[in-house]
Amino acid sequence: MPSGAKKKQVTKASSRKKSSTRRSTAGRAQPERMAGIPFELPAVSAAEKRRAKAMLTALRERYPDAKCALVHRNPYELLIATILSAQTTDVGVNKATPALFEKYPTPRAMAAATPKQIEPLIRTLGFFRAKAKAIHATAKDIEEKFGGEVPRTMDELLTLRGVARKTANVVLGNAYGINVGFVVDTHINRISKRFGLAPEDATVAMVERRLMALFPRDSWAELSHLFIWHGRAVCKARGALCAEDAICRRYCSNAKVKK
Repeated sequence: MPSGAKKKQVTKASSRKKSSTRRSTAGRAQPERMAGIPFELPAVSAAEKRRAKAMLTALRERYPDAKCALVHRNPYELLIATILSAQTTDVGVNKATPALFEKYPTPRAMAAATPKQIEPLIRTLGFFRAKAKAIHATAKDIEEKFGGEVPRTMDELLTLRGVARKTANVVLGNAYGINVGFVVDTHINRISKRFGLAPEDATVAMVERRLMALFPRDSWAELSHLFIWHGRAVCKARGALCAEDAICRRYCSNAKVKK
């Protein structure tokens, strides 16, 4: 066989192989990278995203007034309230914070106090001594390291005492409209698994990344509230009303019906 013919055959075979590779990966969901997010999001299919979009629409229609349950007037108040909300109800935090913020309306004012002076104002909350130390240290760092302004980045917020990724996501999403992550509390973790958005054995970090991959980025902060409201009203840990609810009957494994 002439050398030119052999070369042409090899070229055609190589082309067919590349085409086959493109076809085999075209229909397969691929991991995703998003601007400003330092990790790769898991691969999700177009069908999963369509299902998630329908879920988002249903929850928006059900809870048009969903918002952050922690009462606040500015980023500082939201940050402090969120730190205080750990292992405590939002209702309890909202009862304690008016007097707290009246006495310490700014990071500078709180930084000038001592944890012992703060304790009586939050004594009704669980772990109040540890929390008094945490919010005092946070206020001091905000004043001394960030010019009295609550940071606007995940990395900076994570340097503050009492602030983990969930708290940082609450502040960034609700105070600044910045979506770099998805809040995963007990309600969201439970609903994500019941609604088939994450595996039953998924960690909180895995759940967060799945939700980030499934839902539009500009909906993350809003959707966290929608899930929380639905978790409190219907899809509860105990006494759930899933079997009687239209949204749960469509999406929730706890409703005991096929999706």
